Amino acid sequence: MYEIKVKSDFSSAHNLRNYSGKCEKLHGHNWIVEASFRYKNLDKAGLAVDFRIAKKALKEITEELDHAYINEIESFKSTNPTSENIAHFIYGRLRKKIKNVHSVAVWENENSCAVYSQVK
Repeated sequence: MYEIKVKSDFSSAHNLRNYSGKCEKLHGHNWIVEASFRYKNLDKAGLAVDFRIAKKALKEITEELDHAYINEIESFKSTNPTSENIAHFIYGRLRKKIKNVHSVAVWENENSCAVYSQVK
């Protein structure tokens, strides 16, 4: 099994609904997103997926979130914009662009991240 990972980042604000604590107030993060892809076989060039293609696909998605108030994005108007839900959102968008997405990790700071993957 081959696994490759690419990273992207974005800066945005959000606030958590149904939460009691500091995060219920409007605040921002400099998010880091790591996407992992798994492949059983390599192509003729010996690649699982071209890093350039994977990075471009992930960047297109994180650009939608960059300098946004996440609560106002359509997908998050009824879904709480937690790191877990943001990871799920990015995973779903990325899966439409590239096959074999294994997981998406969303870091809201250097010590805390949420990971979403689908068990197959």
